[in-house]
Amino acid sequence: MALRNSTEQDLLREDHGKVAVLTLNRPDARNALSESLLSALQGSFDQIKDDQSVHVVVLKAAGPGFCAGHDMREVLDNRQRSYYEWLFAQCTKVMTSIKALPQPVIAAVQGAAMGAGAQLAATCDMVLASTEAKFATPGVNIGLWCSTPSVAVSRSVGQKAAMEMLLTGDMMDAETAQRFGLVNRVLPADALYDEAMVLAQKIATKSRLVVSLGKEAFYRQTEMNIADAYTYTADVMTHNLLKDDSVEGMSAFLEKRPPEWSNR
Repeated sequence: MALRNSTEQDLLREDHGKVAVLTLNRPDARNALSESLLSALQGSFDQIKDDQSVHVVVLKAAGPGFCAGHDMREVLDNRQRSYYEWLFAQCTKVMTSIKALPQPVIAAVQGAAMGAGAQLAATCDMVLASTEAKFATPGVNIGLWCSTPSVAVSRSVGQKAAMEMLLTGDMMDAETAQRFGLVNRVLPADALYDEAMVLAQKIATKSRLVVSLGKEAFYRQTEMNIADAYTYTADVMTHNLLKDDSVEGMSAFLEKRPPEWSNR
């Protein structure tokens, strides 16, 4: 089975210097993850991962909702095991592509992130949320346990908070989400995008190579026991120190000047 062709309207991309801004653009459907939107997201991540000019990605959404989760009409219209297996494989590929992306991904969540929408936000490396944002895994309310969203959400908020979300289906406001670790910062709605861009531009001033090494190492070590994690990260540090950007960074610090990264 293959993804249906995506349309340009499903996902918009704008590049601002070293920052690529992706906008979920199905506002009438609360940016539900249709086949075409999943295809557009995957295509964009495949392009961005090898784009040396992009150092950071900002993921935002058009309209009042961030992402309503899977497209329920498509789910009901294709009620067969093979379709569901295929659909969740595509969604998993998108989520794992975000984690594998060399560039950090910052989610700017302006509205409700539901089910797979909460999964999408939680999968991103950082989450900025509007005071109007809400997060939920409400599948239990419609006879569906949010199994795949629980993977990303439980790795952000911890087991007890995740189980409360999964068992009740209740909305979690942005302030609570920040307290539990799902959100980095809560901002007024009119400041959300600007703050996301300020953060992205700040990260974009760092060595792309070092950020890429660091992102990969961070996620790999979290899945290891502590002894293996130290062994692995010591090797990463050694590898990092032998890079040109490490020499340049330390030299610039000692010489009290801005570093000039070569990304080597």
